[in-house]
Amino acid sequence: MNKLEGKVAVITGASTGIGLATAQLFASEGAQVYITGRRQSELDAAVRQIGTNVIGVEGDVSNLADLDHLYATVKQHHDRIDVLFANAGVAENAPLGDITEAHFDKLFGINVKGLLFTVQKALPLLVDGGSIILNASIASTKGRAASSVYGATKAAVRSFARTWTVDLQARQIRVNAVSPGPINTSAIRGLAQTQEQVEQFKASLVSTIPMRRFGDPDEVAKAVLFLASDDSSFITGIELAVDGGRAQI
Repeated sequence: MNKLEGKVAVITGASTGIGLATAQLFASEGAQVYITGRRQSELDAAVRQIGTNVIGVEGDVSNLADLDHLYATVKQHHDRIDVLFANAGVAENAPLGDITEAHFDKLFGINVKGLLFTVQKALPLLVDGGSIILNASIASTKGRAASSVYGATKAAVRSFARTWTVDLQARQIRVNAVSPGPINTSAIRGLAQTQEQVEQFKASLVSTIPMRRFGDPDEVAKAVLFLASDDSSFITGIELAVDGGRAQI
């Protein structure tokens, strides 16, 4: 039997990267998956790629009206959520001294505010005993130049996993965080201005990873599936690092 047979799952930011890989895996494991994305063309392409058991809902998690529309769509078709993967996020660099209000507001608006209300607005539909997975990052504990705002947003996400575990214990809803390290996604390109800079940045990161390579989105997706399924039925409040050992030694 598939690990998510008959389950209803919502994944934000699933047009590309980790979210898309997770949506594909969830659908193959029997879940009905709702995915979101900010760009309709990418969302449509993701739905086509996943193929079955998927519904795409355009929206930006930092826009609360978009979240309301997402959950109204789920309620219309299924009236419940078994698994929520709050994955949507953005990564941008700015060194201390060059941080702008726009940079701060964008990262906290999506990574913290957007994630918080993604979860809070899902609560009426979440079943007792359900699973919430938050996409954090090892950036919450690893100091890297020019990433102070991004790292702070991910530290907030890690804290949410702890506090919401207590808030939701009466309903036996498990809340866990997955913390990827360097993963081969399009987000890496947003951290440098030229392809040459991207390659230099990747090479410098690889040298800090014990496994000497970047991870693949599928490898994070498998960790999320573990936290979503009954395989992790006695696990809550944790941070599961999928980082090739980078933040562990």
